[in-house]
This record gives sequence, C-alpha cells and structure tokens, in this order.
Amino acid sequence: MNGPGFPATIDRLPILILYPHSRCNCRCVMCDIWKTDAVQEIRAEELERHVADIERLQTRWVVFSGGEPLMHSDLFRLAATLRQGGVRTTLLSTGLLLERHAQRIADNLDDVIVSLDGPAEVHNHIRRVPRAYELLAAGVAAVKARDGGFPMAARSTVQRLNHQHLRETVAAAKELGLQSISFLAADVTSTAFNRAQVWPPDRQREVALTRDEIPALESEIEALIEAADPFVLEGPEKLRRIVRHFRAQLGLETFHAPRCNAPWVSAVVESDGTVRPCFFHPPIGNVHQHSLEEVVNGRDAVQFRKQLDISEDPTCRRCVCSLYLEPALS
Repeated sequence: MNGPGFPATIDRLPILILYPHSRCNCRCVMCDIWKTDAVQEIRAEELERHVADIERLQTRWVVFSGGEPLMHSDLFRLAATLRQGGVRTTLLSTGLLLERHAQRIADNLDDVIVSLDGPAEVHNHIRRVPRAYELLAAGVAAVKARDGGFPMAARSTVQRLNHQHLRETVAAAKELGLQSISFLAADVTSTAFNRAQVWPPDRQREVALTRDEIPALESEIEALIEAADPFVLEGPEKLRRIVRHFRAQLGLETFHAPRCNAPWVSAVVESDGTVRPCFFHPPIGNVHQHSLEEVVNGRDAVQFRKQLDISEDPTCRRCVCSLYLEPALS
C-alpha cells in the first residue's frame, strides 16, 4: 500500500513535533543526542514566522521533544505563542529540570510525558546521571504541588538493561503519581537521535537483547497483558510487537511495519530547522530556507509520500514507533 488513503499533497498537519533545543542533560546508553557540542534553539521569533502556516495547516497538537526542551532559553514563550492559537502543547522531558520550572510548566503547558527507564536503580544506571530518578520524582511532585490535576505520564524505552523490570517500571510510575505509562522498543538501527551513522553491530548489542534474554522480556510482556491494567496504554498487540521487534533484530522472525500514517498527519522540526516526515526518515526540507507549508508540500515531501510503501519500506518495517490517526480525526 502506498500511503494509507492519503494524497501526496496535504492540507492538514494535525501534529507537529518540535525539537526546541539541540542538547540533553542525560547520557542515556540508547541515545547519542547528549554527545552533541552544538547549542541550537528554535527561537521564538522563528516560530512566530510559522504561526500562519500552523493555522492554515490546522495543527492542533505540538509536542516539544529533543533532547531536553527545558534547556531552551525561553521554552514557555514558544508554548504561549502556540497556545494563543488553541494548540495543545506537550512536553517530553527527562524530568531533571521539572522542579526548577514547576510553576511555569503548570501555567504554560497542557501536559508532560517523562522518560522512565525503570525503578530508581535501573533508571539511574541507564540515564548515567547521579540521582536522576530522585530528581524526576521531586520534579513530578513539584508540578503537582502547583496543580494537582496537571496531566503527567511516563514513557519507557525497552532495552537490554531494563527488559526484566517492566512490571517494576509500572509500579514506579504509579508511585511517582503519574497517570499512565507507555512502552516502546529501543531503536538501534536508524540514524535518529543524533547518530552520525547507523550503529555498528557491537554498539547495537549494548542496547538490543540477546537470544537468551528474549524469554525474560516475553514473560514480562505477558504478565503486563494478563494484568490488563489500563494504566498501561498499549494493548496486547502493541506490547507483543516489542518482543517481535527484538526477535526480528536477531533474525528469528521477519520485521513487519506498524500501522502508521505519520508522514501524512505529522512532521518533525529539529532545532536547526531540518524537517522530517517522522523521526526516522530523511529530511524533506528546512524551515530556515522555506516556510513550513512550503516544506511539507514541497517537491521532496510530495515525492516521498508518493513513493512510500509503508508495508515494504525497510525503515518503516524496522520502526519502533507508530502513529495512526483515523481520517475523520486528522
């Protein structure tokens, strides 16, 4: 299937992912963003140039990703600019700076999703930052002290160092006072997350699972499914897909692409202005050179959508994410 029933030229872009800042304050084993020396930001004046395009494209949800968005010099001005137009703003965060900015988060954002890698010891080991879990906990508590109903959730990246602790990760998220948790497999085969090139096999093996570790992951996944806890956002199919993904990396089964229409309903804008159709595919333009609307409907973007066969594309088949908006919702 070439594109899930969507035209190559789009007139709506419901979701926009922005990388406000180029750097991160964690040193996670599964990511290379923290290795960058360059400090780049999406400045408020730059975002304001694209407000008219955001309105014309009917963008309703902007996700601040990265890197760590709270390292931005004026993140809340970006949020205010968007919210004036009725756009929902979500912060994806390591949690290390939540306490410092608690009041402004409660006042200027709509919700927060924190990265959670496991219970305290596991989380700190993966983040490679002293007391990362404790700082996260203090930050969540500080935001909730300002606004007890402020929506805060967790997202956990499954990998070799935490695959035996998924139920403990759920328990930790509940203890922190978060409202839900979602899981996805670690990506080890793309150039996303500031990788200059695809990791060599030895580096991949630091994050991916071995054949002998698959049964422990499967046991954790099946236990989550059996518990049927609505606190875990993924249903059985998506949870089992995590196991299948790691099995496919080992050549034990075939990679299968998820159901996805991300290139038709969203775009990723990086801190240097680079625009991608999703986290993992090559750039389609730059908003420093053209307007947002010109990029998402430019020659490269239209050609990409025309040719993309999600079910057969090797990047899509190895993808750890999935975004699908029903046509009526997009």
